[in-house]
Amino acid sequence: MAAPSPDTPTHGPPSPPPTLPDAWDAGGGIPLDGLLERHQVSPLLLALLPVVAFVIFFVISNLASVGLLLWEGIDFAGGALEFEALIQEHARSLILANTAGQVLGLALPALLMAWLHSSRWGAFLRFRAPDARLLALAILAWMALLPVVSWVGELNQLLPLPEAVEVWDAQQMALVEQVLLGDLTIAFSLAMLAVTPALCEEILFRGYAQRQAERGMGVAAGILFSGVVFGFFHLRLTQVLPLTLLGIFLAYLAWRTGSLWIPIVIHFLNNGYAVVLGFWARGQEAVSLTAIEQVPIPWYLVVAGAVFFGIVTVAMEHRARRLVTTAAVTSENAPPADNPKRP
Repeated sequence: MAAPSPDTPTHGPPSPPPTLPDAWDAGGGIPLDGLLERHQVSPLLLALLPVVAFVIFFVISNLASVGLLLWEGIDFAGGALEFEALIQEHARSLILANTAGQVLGLALPALLMAWLHSSRWGAFLRFRAPDARLLALAILAWMALLPVVSWVGELNQLLPLPEAVEVWDAQQMALVEQVLLGDLTIAFSLAMLAVTPALCEEILFRGYAQRQAERGMGVAAGILFSGVVFGFFHLRLTQVLPLTLLGIFLAYLAWRTGSLWIPIVIHFLNNGYAVVLGFWARGQEAVSLTAIEQVPIPWYLVVAGAVFFGIVTVAMEHRARRLVTTAAVTSENAPPADNPKRP
């Protein structure tokens, strides 16, 4: 029998899809078997999803606001409406509209895009159970970072900004105050202003955008990218520096702990802290969130916070590296997938 010519196609088993290296993944890597990977779309291009997501969020939240206000009998054809009056009288509807925008405009696109990258989209977004000790260390680090973030906020106030930007920021804070100082329950406010942003924003920024930025630019640049985009996303230039610092910290936690749940918890604690402060201010005379935000932080608290933050971060590094090393050894000693026999 004649040997097959070199041009004769051979039919062997299909080659496995490429994998995304992840030190925290027990399988040794996340399969990149989705539609976007087969078409080799640039990770750096897809890291800009927050820009598109913001537009979707803006459209959905505004349409939902109009729909809910029409449902409640607001006549938009009757002339100009005072937004501050709408906030006072229809705060619940406006917050629900904002929540709809976050779920449908921020979280849902990120989840869909992750599914288009990998059949294991949860692992792609770093949805895995957190280590309890790393979670505790992350909470301690956040507490230590609070005075530093506040001090950076004071520095931000010293930057020369256009008057229009300062007016816009003041209006935003006034609206937030009216929401928190209204008649909404603390449970509702925590659900809408702490739980929802923590989930939706972390899925988008730390789950998807950071993963893509890491693939395109490396870990350090990906962490920095996630933090900067997060800082500017909130459209508060008078607070862009502390927001960016917080975003970088959350991005570091996502990468260093290997679990998206840890930055979600820290994000919830950070927003929940602001909500609780708002409810405390509700019962105080001549106290506002703006005044609380602008309280000067003593230098010794900033220094103590920075030192304690460094100590806790070193402990977190040691713990995370030990866990990663243990996971790598366990993976190497595991039996092949076609041999389920355990040692």
